[in-house]
Amino acid sequence: MARKQKAIMIGAGLANMAAAVYLIQEAHWSGNNITFYSLDDHGSNDGSSATTQADEYWNKNHPLENTKGYVARGGRMLNYRTYVDLMDLLDRIPSVTEEGMTAAEDTRDFDAKHRTFDKARLLEGGKGIINGGHLGLDNKDRMLLTKLVMMPDSEEEKLDNVSIADYFADDPHMFQTNFWYMWETTFAFRVQSSAQELRRYMHMMIYEFTQIEHLVGVNRTRYNQYESIMLPLVKYLQDQGCHIVLNRRVTDFDFQDTPMQDEITVTGIHMTNTETGDEEHVDVPDDTAVLFTNGSITDSTTMGDYDTPAGENMDYGAAASLWKKVAERFYNVGNPDKFFADRNASEWTSFTLTTKNHLLLEEIARITTQQPGNALNSFLSTTPITNLGQKDVNMSIVVHHQPHFTTQKPNETVIWGYFLYPRRHGEFIDKPYIEMTGKEMAQELIGQLAKVDPGPGNIKDKEDEILASIINNIPVHMPYASALFNNRAKSDRPLVIPAHSTNLAFTGELAEQPFQMVFTEQSAVRSGEIAAYHFAGIPMSHLVKTPRYDKDIPTLLRASKKMFE
Repeated sequence: MARKQKAIMIGAGLANMAAAVYLIQEAHWSGNNITFYSLDDHGSNDGSSATTQADEYWNKNHPLENTKGYVARGGRMLNYRTYVDLMDLLDRIPSVTEEGMTAAEDTRDFDAKHRTFDKARLLEGGKGIINGGHLGLDNKDRMLLTKLVMMPDSEEEKLDNVSIADYFADDPHMFQTNFWYMWETTFAFRVQSSAQELRRYMHMMIYEFTQIEHLVGVNRTRYNQYESIMLPLVKYLQDQGCHIVLNRRVTDFDFQDTPMQDEITVTGIHMTNTETGDEEHVDVPDDTAVLFTNGSITDSTTMGDYDTPAGENMDYGAAASLWKKVAERFYNVGNPDKFFADRNASEWTSFTLTTKNHLLLEEIARITTQQPGNALNSFLSTTPITNLGQKDVNMSIVVHHQPHFTTQKPNETVIWGYFLYPRRHGEFIDKPYIEMTGKEMAQELIGQLAKVDPGPGNIKDKEDEILASIINNIPVHMPYASALFNNRAKSDRPLVIPAHSTNLAFTGELAEQPFQMVFTEQSAVRSGEIAAYHFAGIPMSHLVKTPRYDKDIPTLLRASKKMFE
């Protein structure tokens, strides 16, 4: 394969922006030779005022009246020990909020001053704060987890199309342990998720066994992921001369017809200008690589407001629809239906709550006995809610260090939360979470907090005052939020560089990479780094070295000891 001199990026998320940085700094390309075509400049790493988000493509046809406050569809927890490629990337670009620091130095500085130590990881009605340090595993749980951790890489394909429920089919007790509740809500696994992905997480995050109840391994950015990660990348790439063309939905590729019908060579790109509706076409010359982020966990997102549920967009997904067209032509580029045709396995509903004073924040701090910043509190149901009649987690909230947005006022609080199972009914609002307005989600949250804070003078007595303090609470429904974990075979995701591809790479977390765990900034950056090095002719031995904690004997011994607590 001839080296390339130019690149077209389909999608301007973290993976492709990372690829552009490596092409500029390691391959010494001019930024002028790199062009992005994308719907937005952040992918799934968003965060902004509600007004800005309401102007984004997913709500253009359903404008909302109540667009005050802030919104982030999700939140990113980092981990320096495993996110080595991300930290390498952030060390290459300047922070946009802290003068004289790289984006990595900014994050490390903030994190060192605001270390995570969650004292109320699990909360349950009638019991208050649960001792998550007691994992609750029995011998069968331990045996199956140990078997998963010790499975060699060469046998990973034995877990093709095996769900977590399948793997623990003879051990339903696993799903009633504190370990599972914390793992489920920290990483967003479900029982129908892939056991193969669980294995990878156990390998890469095995050291979290000893500290999962306090989340001390979690690192956070100073502000939301857009302002602390994506905006520095955007500013850097613009300064380098990259072309970032937004409001473009790429709908199809032209491929070269060759005697070898499995050769993949993109010759043209079809796209729609979502602002004007015009159809556009771009030729792809021989000297140009195409880097395609082939799926997004925030595709088909919908947004509500304080008085309006988020609703549901049944679109298959912008990036996934394009991937599906490619997969219909070539046999070795994966199967998007495994990730985008089963919403029951992947959907979330989240909310971002903005208040004009700190009353709610103070109440949460009192109930959880900790100051705001970097905690993830999950509320356990006290009544059976699963198909097996078992209790499970109702909702989870993240109380960030304030401010979480650079334009946030000193008197304002921003809290983020999510429902991993949005079709379940609330305990205090008698309707599915997906059908709740922002106000109803706030009432559900107050009810959950009151349940773990019984007695006179509890938070329920202040409900009217808290509701009056809310500037907005914005529900967001994401049908594909956990699609990365959907049950699948190894071949259902394309390699970053598929066999017989001359100029097309797949980037992002729906590209298959050895040993990498998905749903992480690490995996996204790594895919872009691989694609950049491939097309620039840089040896893969120059990639950032990935640590393997599953090979570290002291780490394994500490994890084994923790299993018995």
